[in-house]
Parts: sequence; structure tokens; C-alpha cells
Amino acid sequence: MINLDLLTQSVIDRCLARGADAVKCSVSLDEKREFNVDGGRFSLFRTVFEHSLSLTVFKNGRRGSISLGIEEDDIAEAIDDALAAAEVAMPDPAWALCEEPLGYDITDGAPEPDVERLFERTNELKTDIERLYPKLIMEQMIVSHDRTESMMRTSFGGRFHRVSGDYHVSLMFSAHEGETASSFAGADVATVSLDRPFLELGNIKEVLASTEQQLVTTALEGKFKGVMVLVPDALVEFIASALSSFASDSSLIDGTSLWKDALGTLVADPRLTVSSKPHDPRLVGTSFCTSEGFLAEDYDIIKNGVLEQFMLSLYAANKTGGKRAPNDAMDLVIEGGDTPYADLIAGIDRGILVGRFSGGEPNSNGDFSGVAKNSFLIENGKIAGALRETMVNGNLAELFKNIKAISKETVENGGYVLPTIAFNGVTISGQ
Repeated sequence: MINLDLLTQSVIDRCLARGADAVKCSVSLDEKREFNVDGGRFSLFRTVFEHSLSLTVFKNGRRGSISLGIEEDDIAEAIDDALAAAEVAMPDPAWALCEEPLGYDITDGAPEPDVERLFERTNELKTDIERLYPKLIMEQMIVSHDRTESMMRTSFGGRFHRVSGDYHVSLMFSAHEGETASSFAGADVATVSLDRPFLELGNIKEVLASTEQQLVTTALEGKFKGVMVLVPDALVEFIASALSSFASDSSLIDGTSLWKDALGTLVADPRLTVSSKPHDPRLVGTSFCTSEGFLAEDYDIIKNGVLEQFMLSLYAANKTGGKRAPNDAMDLVIEGGDTPYADLIAGIDRGILVGRFSGGEPNSNGDFSGVAKNSFLIENGKIAGALRETMVNGNLAELFKNIKAISKETVENGGYVLPTIAFNGVTISGQ
């Protein structure tokens, strides 16, 4: 049995004895029990163990980090390598750790698996998909229980010990009829309970059904400016891209953020609030402490359209003179709006419903361009049919100011809570 308290404190003491000014040591003991279904048949059940140690040392304003295993030889090597990395690093006084002795001891989620019930739910999901979606071929189904015991300790007395567990479902599939096949699609959910059938979780049903509808696709002719409707799986990509481009450490340190002077001003439609909520019970496996040793807190990044807070680490806050964010994870929550999904679609004259988006990061002006995947044409308030890969173009900074409607309904897949959002003024063109 590995004593994480003794292990992490020993590593810290050894680093301090060799001249480190400050140290952070993290150890994770992971145990995964996993069922695999390939080609519609159970192919594997396995248990995988993984132990890892992450070490960061600070010395004379320099920082060095390394990740290795937890055997004694690995630990000795990690200490040597982390100190060596700090010796050759460029000095930067912005590097820092929380100097308060904060911490917790918690057990949450579902740390002990019910393997028999997990198999029953997995087999039930496999059977339900075969019965309800006969045109689908399940290329791969991975269902697992993940248990983690972790400890993060700092030389300032920070100590964070957590035992947690959850269940994950990851699906990859495509539709087939004769010689016709759809593109691949996927769905992922995480949960701490086996009380409900997996098919009822997240947006699995919706993605399965839309994939069958992708068997017959048409090419969009011409180009028009219309409404882009992003379902949660596509919306999360746009939100993450906007936050990375306009509110993150790197974009603010290098001065490329279009929002760098926008704190306290309207950057989005007043109906939009974007929050990071590690304590939201609808999310699974969130982090309750930051990588710098602070207790994680919920906060609003954008509230009623106003930019409330940048997503700055302590390092970036020191670098820019800004305010450190209350947590350093995404843990994304956008509550539903006031428009039922059916009414959202019914209110669109012409547009596109996007299931996935494939494109690069926006340029320095915020312009984006990419391919709408698993998409459908919307005409006269109705979903008119599946489209072949269609281009969408616009400006990411302007996009969130041009919201047409936010659905009442949200998807809770364990990783996020998101509605469907319709955006005006997007250029939609056939290839």
C-alpha cells in the first residue's frame, strides 16, 4: 500500500535539501476497469493500473518540471531532472505557488465500481442500439470505471488528497445501408451512477439518430449568409476556441487577445453567461484545486454578456498584472435560455445545423473558417436534409454578439452543461 503523504513529503524534503526554494509534488494512482465492444461483440475486459508522479521545483526564479513513475529509481531521476531543468531555465520572477497552507481530504463520486452492474448497463446499451438504430454499426464501444487516488502537496504546506471514481462511455459508430455509408460519429458521457440506462445520458440518442439520417446527403449549392445552429458538441468547440484566443494565459501574455482591454464591457449577447463550475454536481471528475495550490472556486467568465474575468493562472496574473482566476479548469456551464429547441428551429428562415466543426484556430482578427460536419440544412423553419461537408465562415469575436436564440434544453454529459445556440450572420457555402 502506497502512503501518499509520506511519499510526497519525502520528495519535497529531498528537493529542498538540494537547494530548491519551493516545490510541488503530485502523485496519482489510477485504476481502470474497462469493457470493449468491437464490431458489435464484446472483445475485451481488462483492468489497467497506472501510477505517476509529477514534480515541479523553483530555484532562483527558475522553474523545472518532470513527470515519471513512482519507483525509487524513478523518483531519484525525477528529482535530478527537475533540478537540472530549473538550472538551465530562463529566470522569470512571475513563477510562483500558493503560499497558504490550504488543502482537503475528500472522497467523492463512485470510487468503488459495481462491475456486474456496469456489464449489465453496457450490454443493455449494446442491445438497445442494435434494436433502435438498425442502420448503425458500432465500430467501438468502450465503457469503463476509473478510480483515482491523488495527492498534491507543496512546500508551503498545501495538501490536497482525493479519492474519486466515475463511469465513462465512449462510442464510435457509422450508419450503413447497402453500399452507402455515413461518416464516423461519436458520443461520450461520464456519470457517477448506474441508476439510469446509458442511452438516456447526455446526447447519445440524438447523435445516434442524426447519424442514421446522414446516410443520404446533398451538396449545398452556392453561398448565403444565414443562421448557424450549434448543438452542444459543436458549441463547446467554439466556446473553447474563443476562451483560448481571447481570455487565456498565452493570448493575454503575448497581447494578441481581442478582449485584452474588454474587462467589464459587453463582449456577447446579454442573454449569454459562460461559467466555470468545478463544484457543479452535474459535472464529473472536476478539479477542486488549481495546479498552483489554490482551492478551486466557481466563477463566471462572461455574465449577461459582460466579460467578468480572464482565465489567468497565478503565473499569468503576475506576468500581466491581472487577477488570478478562481480555478484553472474549463468545467464549462452555460444554462439554458428561454426558447424551446423546436421553436429555435422553427424561427429560422435559412441556416445550418452543425453537429461537429472541423477547422483551425481563428486568426489574430478572430476570423474562423472550417467544415460543418454531421450537418443539416434548415429552410423555412424546418430541418430540410443532411448536407455533405459544407463550409462556414465568420468572426469569432462577433459571433457571440450575434446570438439569435438559446435553447431551454441543455445537454449534461458529465463534461459540460450546454444548450443549443443559434447565431446570426454566418457565411455558409457549398464546396
